[in-house]
Amino acid sequence: MEKLVSGLTAKGLCIATIKHSHHQPEMDTPGKDSWRHKQAGASTSLLVGPEKILMVSDVDETLNPQLLAARLFTDYDLVLVEGYASVPGPKIEVLRAERSNILRCDESELIAVATDISDLKVSVPLLDMNDTQSLIDFILQWLDGMEAGI
Repeated sequence: MEKLVSGLTAKGLCIATIKHSHHQPEMDTPGKDSWRHKQAGASTSLLVGPEKILMVSDVDETLNPQLLAARLFTDYDLVLVEGYASVPGPKIEVLRAERSNILRCDESELIAVATDISDLKVSVPLLDMNDTQSLIDFILQWLDGMEAGI
């Protein structure tokens, strides 16, 4: 993911990422003002510095990445999402031979599979997961097709 972000930003795209975690993230520092605001009952606290913003917000349900992107990342060219295999949407699944040879995602939602398995039988393009440039080229071509309505 880091190589994709680096390569796509080098091509001039403004990229945001969303990473799904099965663990409760802790992103605020106990005792600091923003932490005390949340403890006092604020649903959301925004800490704004000269170069970064940190938002801590309560959620009542798991938010899907499309909703998060629509709410938070409207000024970006592309939002890359890691995880959320069961959430509908276009995907490039990364399939490592050392972990499995079975797709986790519904193949109808895949636009490609990035893998080190050369003989995998899928109906979408098979990309070499170790060839970052070909992955970047594929994503850029896919984005061009989306913009053209293809």
